Amino acid sequence: MLNMDFSQNLCIETAELSWIASPAPGVWRKPLAREEAERGHATSIVRYEPGASFPSHNHPLGEEILVLSGTFSDETGNFTRGTYFRNPEGFQHSPFSKNGCTILVKLHQFQSTDHARVKQCVDEGHWVNLEAGCSKLLLHQHKSEVVCLYRLQSDASLFLSHKGGGEIFVLSGNLILEELPYLYKNSNQGTPHISHKKHQQYPKDTWVRRAPDCAEQLTAGGETLIWYKSGHIVN
Repeated sequence: MLNMDFSQNLCIETAELSWIASPAPGVWRKPLAREEAERGHATSIVRYEPGASFPSHNHPLGEEILVLSGTFSDETGNFTRGTYFRNPEGFQHSPFSKNGCTILVKLHQFQSTDHARVKQCVDEGHWVNLEAGCSKLLLHQHKSEVVCLYRLQSDASLFLSHKGGGEIFVLSGNLILEELPYLYKNSNQGTPHISHKKHQQYPKDTWVRRAPDCAEQLTAGGETLIWYKSGHIVN
């Protein structure tokens, strides 16, 4: 098991991790959280070399992918950089990449009642303006689970409550955690309390996971784009 204690906050700069070979030639991985080696809950960065492929397979409790670079393909089409898609349980495919790609992959994490197949491209979605310098693109929502993108202009701030837990992946730019009260619930005591954190920076390709009931304010150090998921971690 790897990083499977969801009561703990995590911050991993994935660019510093080494690539690990997968069972398929030419497909490499950086595991971020994993229940078992080749099945169960998993969150990873995956890189396909040009021409690499995986044999046909299914994903119990679904597969969720964000294309970080290049083009990821299967029998249903080609998914270019900035494409987010979800394949529910029962969907079977043989993925490959003609020219190579890098993807963020989450496996075995769908709610049992979520059967939607989703495809959304960053450049084609409807962005909604929020507070000054911040906009949001909704990618998927099912019950408490919400997946979206946030685009922040330089120095813009974003408050995230992480209700039901939260995950951030920094797609571009740089996030700064301000030195202000950091609210969270101690998983052992079950009561909220406050501590003060020093400034922390989240550069491009950083993956952050927050335990349920955290809250923090992030500030963009330059134009910044993040993928954000919340409401999916059981307390």
